[in-house]
Amino acid sequence: MSTVIPKTMKAIQVEKTGGPEVNVMREVPVPTPKDDELLIKVEWTGANYIDNYRRSGLYKLDLPFFQGQDVVGTIVQLPKAAHQATELGELKLGQRVWSPVGASFAEYAAATWWKVAPLPDGVDPRDGVSMCTVALTAMALVRYSYAVKKGDYILVRAAAGGVGLVLCQLGKYLGAHVIATTSTEAKAKLAKENGAEAVLLTTASSEDNVKEILRLSEGRGVHAVFDGVGADTWEENFKVVRTNATIVTFGNASGPVPPFSPLKLSPKCLKVTRPTLFPFIANPEDFATLAKDMTDIVAAGGIKFAVHKEYPFTEEGVQQTQIDITGRGTTGKLLIHVA
Repeated sequence: MSTVIPKTMKAIQVEKTGGPEVNVMREVPVPTPKDDELLIKVEWTGANYIDNYRRSGLYKLDLPFFQGQDVVGTIVQLPKAAHQATELGELKLGQRVWSPVGASFAEYAAATWWKVAPLPDGVDPRDGVSMCTVALTAMALVRYSYAVKKGDYILVRAAAGGVGLVLCQLGKYLGAHVIATTSTEAKAKLAKENGAEAVLLTTASSEDNVKEILRLSEGRGVHAVFDGVGADTWEENFKVVRTNATIVTFGNASGPVPPFSPLKLSPKCLKVTRPTLFPFIANPEDFATLAKDMTDIVAAGGIKFAVHKEYPFTEEGVQQTQIDITGRGTTGKLLIHVA
């Protein structure tokens, strides 16, 4: 198979920190892959909350930088260096693949070969976008941040978001009792359809929600909280957990959690962790293991992916994804159709 690769491409670049408007479309050279990288022609990518942390300056990156970290597309150039098949399968020219690679808001993306996985037969390419960051993150949270097991009571915050919906499904798949919180009746319905046994609205008083969560968890509290909200739900988390529980704070939708003393953990002997995805997939073996676990559950029907909306690959389209996702009115994945 022979593919003509152009010299330039369109890509979204951030040249200064600020609001969504700092995402600008530029004509730039197609990336030249390093010896251990392959080149992917991008079909689909997607917005993640981390895009906002980067362009706002909350997460510090050298300027300018390219946005995005989800890719579904076709391999158009294989690595020059030797590479081998992993438990995910062999990589081939012309193969449709998915990868949590950076600089994905572009027509082409270079990716280290072992962070690229074949898209399973029968999986919609649009669903492949959710597999890249959303599903891998959720999988890492329930495997490593707190190992969810049958009979556990877990609380999922922002349960109708991309990661939240997958967490609800994984919790159910693993045999846990999933309690969820979200902001509207429509989102509550979606969370229940995705595995939550009970859903509480954040429009109710904190006192009422705490009482109900405790009632739903044997009067003792949950074994773990998976919280992508951040500041707004931080203090309430300590009231709804049982002794020896784990609070997994993985997002800052309402702002980062405040500094706290380790002594805050003492009364219930709690554990708090602040994970991010990439340390969990920092080498070929870890990526292959986590990705294989996740794709096996997808293939078994244990995870279904919701799409909030498809956006065009334009400057305005990318900016709108960040306006929408920070407005906290989205449910499921925000997709960007590149080609």
